Amino acid sequence: MNPLQLLSILLLILYFAAIMIIVLRSKESENSEDYFLAGRQLSFGALAITFIASWWGGGSAIDLVDHGFNQGISSFWIYGMPVLFATFLMYLFSKAIRKIGTITQPQLMELRYNKTVAFLLSLLILVFMILGVATQAVVIGKFFQAFFNIDYKIAALTGTSIVLLYSFFGGFKGVVVTDIIQFFFLLIAAIVLFVFAYKHSGGFEKVQQLALNANKTEFLSFFHNLSNNFVFIITFGCSWMIQANIWQRISASKTPGDAKKMMSLAFVIFIPLYLIVTLTGVLSFGLFDSVPEGGIVPAIIIRYMPLGLAALLFVGLCSAIMSTMDSMINTGAMVLSIDIYKKLFRQNAEPKQMVWAGKISTVIISFLGLLIALEIRSILKITWIGSDFLATGAFVPLVLGFIWKAGNSKAATVSILFGLLFSTYNLLIALGVNLPKAWETASVQQALIGMLASAVIFISVSIITKPETEKAEAFIKKAGMR
Repeated sequence: MNPLQLLSILLLILYFAAIMIIVLRSKESENSEDYFLAGRQLSFGALAITFIASWWGGGSAIDLVDHGFNQGISSFWIYGMPVLFATFLMYLFSKAIRKIGTITQPQLMELRYNKTVAFLLSLLILVFMILGVATQAVVIGKFFQAFFNIDYKIAALTGTSIVLLYSFFGGFKGVVVTDIIQFFFLLIAAIVLFVFAYKHSGGFEKVQQLALNANKTEFLSFFHNLSNNFVFIITFGCSWMIQANIWQRISASKTPGDAKKMMSLAFVIFIPLYLIVTLTGVLSFGLFDSVPEGGIVPAIIIRYMPLGLAALLFVGLCSAIMSTMDSMINTGAMVLSIDIYKKLFRQNAEPKQMVWAGKISTVIISFLGLLIALEIRSILKITWIGSDFLATGAFVPLVLGFIWKAGNSKAATVSILFGLLFSTYNLLIALGVNLPKAWETASVQQALIGMLASAVIFISVSIITKPETEKAEAFIKKAGMR
């Protein structure tokens, strides 16, 4: 190993040891609410940071830089615009979600509809969270592989194991503590990467000239390729708006007012965060002829930075990836233990038993996500698959459940089942199965057809079947939406 690799390993070990000390010294969880919501005692500022860290993580810090190199400044639409759209929608619904007061989304949907709808939603969330863990396992696997010149499988296993350990012992409180540390670590790393990319690329004028020479006339156009980029807002934005780990943070807030303040603060902060990562990718066009093997970010660190700073940035970017992965693991474990294990197998489980169920579920979610990451190594492909399931299957019954009292359990059931079938069909096509298709895979047309069909089904079935007016009105009133 070279000196940079040795120093990076040493700092990573020290960082991991510090996190474990913080997690292990925290008060032991007494029940599921403690383990998954930190007893609803966290400030809105702390929750806002952990919310930001859960989205502005591995994909943003590493994958978006590569997209910025290839696509230019319009790559902001891939992650930045969907996050802003989803955060705005969450701002509108945050008070209502917190007023309902459940721990999980399926519990909320059981109050609004019935147990069948809650169970189907649990399956959708599990699929999405496991795929989310897989996405971050791919990111950290490729990052470690490029940095240490080791086998991808060993790299992915190592990174996932680190996150699993502190998530296992700390639960949501451990996730929040580490997310706060990781957010500031990543912020420093992102600023330093931007400064080095700007300095060594010669600035935006030189990059623009290089882009023109390469016949990329729209490289610095924010609205270039808008029709194709719009698909990310529809699919990613709508699915992320109902992402269970974000609802978990809203449910963990002290008051409904804190929930709304959390979302407004996050919206403002997201704009410069995603912009600086995008611009780093744009500037990297002046550093490389093509995306280096392993990605642009590891290449900038290794080739352009002094030893000590390079090692620090390595740990900072590792922390960014972990901050997204731990959120996915914790939420997936919450649904698996509370909404599936307890509901189906141990309805009378003691609080301490449920804490252990949560810990075991944490291991299961991590393991399944890692398995997928070892087979599918495309970050954007895994993200698309997960988002398609959630946007098509869950968006309509979840959102309309808050604002339309005519929506009923039968409609929600059929709508979610349609989403499962539609997304599974598209997944099989994406994986190479020879099936007939009437639209391009991962296109605006596919996203619109899936979500519009889900809405038509939900509304139509609600109209032609018996209403559940009393239950719906009680829910909407409790949420404060009327």
